[in-house]
Amino acid sequence: MVDKDLKHLLSQESFLNYCFGRNDNDVRYWNKWLTDHPEDAVEIENIRRAVIMMAKASRDTLRDKHFDELQQKIAGQPAIPIIKKRPFWKQPFAAAVLLLLAGAALMYNRIAKPVQNNAMVQKSDIKPGSNRAVLTLANGHKIMLTDSADGEIATQSGVKINKKAQGQIVYELPAGTASGNSVPEYNTIEAPTGGQWEVILPDKSKVWLNARSSLTYPTFFAGNERKVKLNGEAYFEIAHNKKMPFRVMSKTQTVEVLGTHFDIMAYDDEQVMKTTLMEGSVKISDGDRARILVPGEQAQVSNADLKVISDVDLEDMISWKNGYFKFNESLESIMRKVARWYDVEVSYAGNVDPSQRFGGKISRYKNLGSALKIMELTGSIHFKVEGRRVTVMQ
Repeated sequence: MVDKDLKHLLSQESFLNYCFGRNDNDVRYWNKWLTDHPEDAVEIENIRRAVIMMAKASRDTLRDKHFDELQQKIAGQPAIPIIKKRPFWKQPFAAAVLLLLAGAALMYNRIAKPVQNNAMVQKSDIKPGSNRAVLTLANGHKIMLTDSADGEIATQSGVKINKKAQGQIVYELPAGTASGNSVPEYNTIEAPTGGQWEVILPDKSKVWLNARSSLTYPTFFAGNERKVKLNGEAYFEIAHNKKMPFRVMSKTQTVEVLGTHFDIMAYDDEQVMKTTLMEGSVKISDGDRARILVPGEQAQVSNADLKVISDVDLEDMISWKNGYFKFNESLESIMRKVARWYDVEVSYAGNVDPSQRFGGKISRYKNLGSALKIMELTGSIHFKVEGRRVTVMQ
């Protein structure tokens, strides 16, 4: 990229034209740049939305102020300012400008600075999670899947376990295994903190494990049901079999399906278990309580209740599977996800309110520092990283 193009790309006028669609050339310019640099698209989109929201907030503030002044004049009262004069950096639109400048700085680091200038930062920054998992066989033998070569990695009761080039674990059953006298053995696959994995079960159902999650299942399904046990979070695409319902056990909850797509989040450190249905139907049971979900609904199970939420943002719930964080939730909930994926400990200092809500979208494949910088653009929180400990501050 020539210096003239870089200067134009980083100009405030060009970015504001892109944000508000005021100049077709600038819109095309930015769209082309983002197409060529998809790794930066999430950050830039967050900044664009923030600029638009804060510009709107500035207009709303002015409109409300003038309306109140008009009412006071009609009532014969002197106009009293309803907003105290604030420094420039605390004005709504000024915050948008600061976000813009932060975005320009972020892009300048991406485009203009030599790679070696960032080497020290990258070396000390915490890398994101990756495809890592451990397979524990019925005899207790553990196989580090990340280090295993592609191909057959084990055989149990005639069932072959293969690792594919894409990193999947696939079970291949000899003909007649499920109907014979063989007794299934149980395996456990665990994605540790900072890991994830995909497994194709003996019935061809697919399961994606999120970080700090484990799934226990038989080497083949026999009898009149297919039963597995989950701890943590997983996304399921269940092969249809009307004669053998598929059941997922997690904590006190049972999810029963015939063939469908759904996500279960049942971590030990979460007070609420969430089952979100993408397609098909599932039955949620928790003791004497039971509900049936339709697509777009989410069951939330806690000690006190089993309730169903409608119109769930499905993209939010499976964003982790698709390679990014997309959230609209409390800071505390977000940081638990960050801790699992980046393998860090999180603590809070000062008057930070962990219950305050944040919304956004961040790639899961950015280093920790890049992800935290995006959250800091809100201006309400800051982070200090020491080793593998992240402290959240005001």
